[in-house]
Amino acid sequence: MGVIMKKYFENSGKYLVTLLAVIVAAGAAWHLWDYYMREPWTRDARLRADIVGLAPDVSGLVTEVNVGDNAHVKKGEVLFRIDTARYTLAVSQAKAELASDEAALRQSQRDLARYAKLAASQTVSHQKREQAETSVAQAEAARQKAEADLSLARLDLERSVVRSPVNGIVTNFSLRPGDYVSAGKAVTALVDEDTFYVAGYFEETKLQRIEPGAPVRIALMGSSEELTGQVESIASGIADRERSDAAGLLPDVEPTFNWVRLAQRVPVRISLRDVPRDVHLVAGRTATVTVLPISSAAHHS
Repeated sequence: MGVIMKKYFENSGKYLVTLLAVIVAAGAAWHLWDYYMREPWTRDARLRADIVGLAPDVSGLVTEVNVGDNAHVKKGEVLFRIDTARYTLAVSQAKAELASDEAALRQSQRDLARYAKLAASQTVSHQKREQAETSVAQAEAARQKAEADLSLARLDLERSVVRSPVNGIVTNFSLRPGDYVSAGKAVTALVDEDTFYVAGYFEETKLQRIEPGAPVRIALMGSSEELTGQVESIASGIADRERSDAAGLLPDVEPTFNWVRLAQRVPVRISLRDVPRDVHLVAGRTATVTVLPISSAAHHS
């Protein structure tokens, strides 16, 4: 009897160890599956910022360049000047034209006053007085046009000095004195330093665990310092690559025979918080982001 019990307990111990190993393995497998398939993290994230295509509002030769490539600039700082002398002369010409039109207006007003006195004594005809009134109206319209031309010339002169519209970094800048620039054609890109954010592309299976306001851990590739952020918003739509419009305005859907459906990636906008000074923010850098439960926001604030 004792020998049988001993063998029973020995076999039971082996089965118990095997069962525990199976349970641990199953738990580890479940944890790994949950982590990779449902936990809100992704290595597919990019550091982004608003890019201003800096274009002059007037055309002409560049006479002065005050910044270089990759320069940090402040809002309102002068970047370059365009043919200031020509636009200064245009203002002087507009002033002269305005003075001439004002003189013509004063003369027509004096003529009208004389005709009005003569009309009272019936010395001039009613037609002559109407012609004088028309001349005053035309002279007034010409004066108003000359005022508008002067304002436009002053605006062109002001905009011949190109200033930075934002705090940012000048990128891909090669403008030099003597270059000709055209109105409306961008000459460089300006990265807005105040708009850096992270765009994380999460699989749709992970969206149910992502909430606006949730804290985020951010690891930039090549940087050992971890950044923090906060979920701002989740995109409301992505392009359907399987569908296009046919000639008859009906949807043209590509036939697929895949047995495995790949989860779509949805952009999530993440704002940055308290970025250390020694972290080099470059639009386009790769990042890994992990969204934490929103209940931990107070702990990370």
